Amino acid sequence: MTTKEIKGLSDQELTEKIAVEKADLNKLTLNHTISPVENPAKIRINRRNIASMLTEVNNRKKASK
Repeated sequence: MTTKEIKGLSDQELTEKIAVEKADLNKLTLNHTISPVENPAKIRINRRNIASMLTEVNNRKKASK
């Protein structure tokens, strides 16, 4: 997900998307510990997407103060 896409989301959509991405990350890491995932870079990409979304949430909180 690009930063433009993240900035275009509303606050509610952003929190929902974060929850979905975190659940997906948990599945990926669990599956990876049991048996290797086909593309382990997906884990890194997922973590970075979550971090970008959380950064945008924090920026919005700071801007509203």
